[in-house]
Amino acid sequence: MDQTFEKRKKVIFDFISDDFYVPMKIKEIAAVLQISREQRDELKEVLDALVEEGRIVLSKRGKYSRGRAERLKGLFQANVRGFGFVTPEDGGEDVFIAEENLCGAFQGDEVEFVITAAPSGRRREGKIVRVISHSVTRVVGLYEKCKSYGFVRPDNQRYLNDIYIPAGRDGGAMTGHKVVVELTSYGGEHMKPEGTVTEIIGHVNDPGTDILSIVMDMGIRTEFPEKVLEQAARVGKPVSEADRAGRKDLRGWQMVTIDGEDAKDLDDAVSLVKEGENYCLGVHIADVANYVQERSALDKEAFERGTSVYLADRVIPMLPHVLSNGICSLNAGEERLALSCIMTIGPSGEMLDHEIAETVICVDKRMSYNGVARILEGEEEVLHENEEVVPMILQMKELSDILRERRGRRGSIDFDFPETKIILDENGKPIEIKPYERNAATKIIEDFMLMANETVAEEYFWRDVPFLYRTHDTPDEEKIRQLSTFINNFGYHIHVRNEVRPKEIQKLLGKADGTPEEALISRLALRSMKQARYSTENTGHFGLAAKYYTHFTSPIRRYPDLQIHRIIKDNLRGRLGEGKIAHYAEILPKAAVQCSMKERTAEEAEREVVKLKKAEYMRGRIGEEYDGVISGVTRWGIYVELPNTVEGLVHVADMRDDHYEFVEQDYELVGAHTGRTYKLGQSVRVCVTDADKVQRTVNFEIV
Repeated sequence: MDQTFEKRKKVIFDFISDDFYVPMKIKEIAAVLQISREQRDELKEVLDALVEEGRIVLSKRGKYSRGRAERLKGLFQANVRGFGFVTPEDGGEDVFIAEENLCGAFQGDEVEFVITAAPSGRRREGKIVRVISHSVTRVVGLYEKCKSYGFVRPDNQRYLNDIYIPAGRDGGAMTGHKVVVELTSYGGEHMKPEGTVTEIIGHVNDPGTDILSIVMDMGIRTEFPEKVLEQAARVGKPVSEADRAGRKDLRGWQMVTIDGEDAKDLDDAVSLVKEGENYCLGVHIADVANYVQERSALDKEAFERGTSVYLADRVIPMLPHVLSNGICSLNAGEERLALSCIMTIGPSGEMLDHEIAETVICVDKRMSYNGVARILEGEEEVLHENEEVVPMILQMKELSDILRERRGRRGSIDFDFPETKIILDENGKPIEIKPYERNAATKIIEDFMLMANETVAEEYFWRDVPFLYRTHDTPDEEKIRQLSTFINNFGYHIHVRNEVRPKEIQKLLGKADGTPEEALISRLALRSMKQARYSTENTGHFGLAAKYYTHFTSPIRRYPDLQIHRIIKDNLRGRLGEGKIAHYAEILPKAAVQCSMKERTAEEAEREVVKLKKAEYMRGRIGEEYDGVISGVTRWGIYVELPNTVEGLVHVADMRDDHYEFVEQDYELVGAHTGRTYKLGQSVRVCVTDADKVQRTVNFEIV
């Protein structure tokens, strides 16, 4: 083995490529080639290099054989426990990457990898052979200063290493500062990543620093460029006579907005008139496309943001406030430009006719969800204050019930479990966490918006023009089988044939309705679903059991809605010729990917802020006891959800009354000696033992 490294590789490769070669382990190859024990490490280096180049294959049993492993590309996602997964660019299932096979990959990297475990196994396994490019260039974390250097502990637990900050590159940061670090080196097997502090967000204990750190870590834009603000100020002028030209005048129609009490960007208004047995429903959406022209600075900024982000203490808008809270907000008593979907609906909820038109409107009254709910409950004071719109509100409830019942008949799934409402004080400290339930008013608006979205999607599908749809694919069979196993613990079952149908999930939720485990069953069912996304192909919406669906109703806060408004307006004005069609066919695929990605980022930011504030809230309640329900069972412990929606972990190491073993097929922890069982949906009493704001976790012990 005294040849050069390349010559050694050729010798070994020729040996393994020989027709008489059979797969061997390293010690067998060494024995055949008479390579001494002392030279075994050199042989291992050669074999590793050949595997990395894809020229030979290493089996799970440690045997080397000829054959070229196909090199694939994908995105790497790290796990806090050291291993990771690669999402292949062809859209296949994620591939598990063991810690020793990471090849120095960093969270979010585009990588080249090979499959090392047989695809017939339960999970594909692979090895990263090359990092193609780094997607993460900035990291947010907590700075700690040492004598002549410092390091940053990343907030995102998927960044597996602290980041070394050499002397003179700390930007003036001190221990306890939350900072933004520009990465200069991504490290490797034996080296930490390095970086330079480019921004100090604030001290870890300063109000608002915690949420701002999450926002900046996600790469969410918080400030608008000056050019964008100037353009917004120029276009945000009151409605003029020229603006009204050619539009359907609906200023005499009675209509209202119904939103949360603190909402400022009101992008939808509704009107309703009953004509005999039929209903004339109007869904009137702010004509944002009139003010945000394609390719303008405003449009480019909105495209980059993709969506508004709603967090516990702030809203990060897609458009500047002068538009989102001003001329594009359908404020009561003010003329506004709109895109209206006017539908004639029969007594059983069937669509009889519809019109989509550019309009000018004037909202009569701003209503809140709570105010409408109180009208429907018959509160005298509220009925008197709103007497001019009460008849319309009552008819809206009537139509809403009809539409909801019709959707239910076709199999639409209604995940009716409470979201989390977090109340903060003036310093951003959580003072109350509680479930936020939908009421009759939120359901009215939901039903009307769904109807408009379906109507618009169907019309433009049959027009056969480029369009953006909101799609939701059929769940994977494996996920549904797992759900079936989960719910068997409660005595429920679902029929899993060749393909699960929405009605099966709907029936399950109907059976669980009103039971203690209702919220848990809803969450488990939701987790078994695929994520909805934006697409240029209309493949239907599984959850809504809808053949056609799009997002038409929120152009102030969602870019896809704004984009399809442009297509609709071009069609209404007769401008959807071959050139425009070719243009939209070219740009919409990229818009679909961008909007889906930005939606995921916003959702993740919202989730992380909720987890952060829950941990902060429970930090002040260590030692207190609560009744909860087991919401998850794993080999490392059980997750318990409290009535206020806080979820925490009872680690198996803290279950000291027995040695508990995880029974995977039943998702149960069973005591080896006592036989005591912990399973999903079971009520338990727990004590809060720890809450970590940095890790965003809560820990319990069984009382």
